[in-house]
Amino acid sequence: MKKVISQIYEIQTRQEAEQMVNAGVDHIGSVIVSPQDWEQRGIKETLDFVAKTDASSSLILLFNDPELVFLSLEYYRPDIVHFCEILIDRQVQDTPGSIFSTLIQLQSQIKRRFPKIKIMRTIPIPDNNSGADIPFLELAKMFESVSDYFLTDTLIVNQSGNDDQPVNGFVGITGKTCDWESAARLVEASQIPVILAGGLSPENVYQGIKIIRPAGVDSCTLTNACDVSGTPIRFKKDIVRVKQFLSEMRRACAEF
Repeated sequence: MKKVISQIYEIQTRQEAEQMVNAGVDHIGSVIVSPQDWEQRGIKETLDFVAKTDASSSLILLFNDPELVFLSLEYYRPDIVHFCEILIDRQVQDTPGSIFSTLIQLQSQIKRRFPKIKIMRTIPIPDNNSGADIPFLELAKMFESVSDYFLTDTLIVNQSGNDDQPVNGFVGITGKTCDWESAARLVEASQIPVILAGGLSPENVYQGIKIIRPAGVDSCTLTNACDVSGTPIRFKKDIVRVKQFLSEMRRACAEF
């Protein structure tokens, strides 16, 4: 039986973290959404709780100012820090953006200053049927030596570029499936573990594991609770769907 890491975002409270731990989630992910409000006591309590369990905490920082990143890592002490910038030029889709060299330097500094904290780097993969030519393998190669995990997540691409991400400048929470053929190529090429993300749900995680054979699987939007119109609610999990996701993940692992 193959071991596949389970990772669930967005867990912002100790209560939900406890539900995730009890369900058997491996990586419990939280998000700091604003550099102005980077110090969140509730999220600190969430990570402190996870630190006392067998699970690992993963913290997304939606900012990359080095000094603020270092302050945040000192304060939260996550097991994993996760960065998810778009990385490529927003108008010229096949060109690495100028930010990538700065981010490589930041990750190198984190490695030196916080050697116990692992680094996860999102590699943008185009959404299905976009036809976009994203240099994801080139980007991965650039970041491989300063990362401990890659995560494949969906980059929305349209005729005007890629400015339609739910959070401007960052990849993720689209609820859309990335191109699995591209994701499989990254898994095959990478020297570090790759976690599959992007539109994963209880309905497709089994197939994703069987086809792509990643080191882990990640879900956010499609294991969130929904409002009366069926729209996923940010930062509120549906524990029933999380358990279904884990069950389907384990079913796929048992067949390896």
